[in-house]
Amino acid sequence: MGGSSGIGAATAALAAARGAEVVLTGRDEARLAATAAGIEGKATARRVDAADEGALAAFFAEGTAYDALVLALSGGSGGGPIADLDLADLRAGFEGKFWLHLRILQAALPHLTEDAAVTFLTASSARAAMPGTSGLAAINGALEAMVGPLAAELAPRRVNAVSPGVIATPWWDAVPAAQREALFAEYAAGLPAGRVGTAEEVAGAVVLTLENGYVTGAVIPVNGGFAP
Repeated sequence: MGGSSGIGAATAALAAARGAEVVLTGRDEARLAATAAGIEGKATARRVDAADEGALAAFFAEGTAYDALVLALSGGSGGGPIADLDLADLRAGFEGKFWLHLRILQAALPHLTEDAAVTFLTASSARAAMPGTSGLAAINGALEAMVGPLAAELAPRRVNAVSPGVIATPWWDAVPAAQREALFAEYAAGLPAGRVGTAEEVAGAVVLTLENGYVTGAVIPVNGGFAP
């Protein structure tokens, strides 16, 4: 879910290439259809607004049993220095990511197979200790804190999170190109990897959590070696 672009789309493409039958969901029907059409393998696009509880319930009520659930819905609200942080904006950030992920998981549970894998996409902001990111740390850190307890509670289903660092995806498109490139260069200079990451690299970690039956309760960083 959240499969129309970026990490979600890259994960769907890689999973399909490895033989999975993939269902991509999102709110933009045209973009979903274009993404699915570009995937080699079995891929179906379905418009689902995950914030609409009725639409979410109707989607899962169709009766499909899913072997995996990847939650790649991203949110950008909630950032900024704490002295000026708009708490309504932070609340919107929680609604758009933390609460949305949990709402989807609850709706999906009756329709997941007994040994299904669930993977959250969080973010390195949960542990980065960077000024201006306390709100984002709270949102992503809250999700990551639930991974271990959920893995224990839902076993034999597996629950993991993949925590990307700075990744070149359409999430950054709102930033003017020159400013974006300057930010990427600044981040890259402080990383052992010497560059920002790609959606495909994050997708590789997500697919690992789906395929490896001995990985559960883990938060896997894909961040170029960033250490807070």
